[in-house]
Amino acid sequence: MAKIEARLEAMGLSLPQARKFPNPNRRGCVRVGNMLFISGHGPHHPGMQIREHGKLGQDMTVEEGYAAAKASALAILATVKAEIGDLDRVRRVVRLFGMVNSTPDFPDHPKVIDGASDLFYELFGPDSGCHARSAVGMAGLPRGQAVEINGEFELRD
Repeated sequence: MAKIEARLEAMGLSLPQARKFPNPNRRGCVRVGNMLFISGHGPHHPGMQIREHGKLGQDMTVEEGYAAAKASALAILATVKAEIGDLDRVRRVVRLFGMVNSTPDFPDHPKVIDGASDLFYELFGPDSGCHARSAVGMAGLPRGQAVEINGEFELRD
């Protein structure tokens, strides 16, 4: 088993099936040279007991949002694996852009998106898992999902 997937298993985590995008005009990621540009992924992971839908500051706690962001990160990893075959080929997580479905006065967007950042940091280590990041609030997200995250990954040759 690959090193990163073994680490995921040791963390008690698994990857969902890679998401199939409903329209041929977009995909889960696009590779340009040694960079992988990841489309927005929500918290779709049938194996996790989490709340996928809701609005932070209204009917969802920061802890529920954190779990949704973690599930979104696992969905991203499923897409990455489907594209490159082996997560050990990830050199570094470069950047994440985290969107939180929240009320206008919700102040804790960074704490929610930490669910993804903490996972990547633990999984890939401080050198490859530490990344640039934005965490912002949105009035709404597709299908009422709590978070959506996109980003960029650098690949090994």
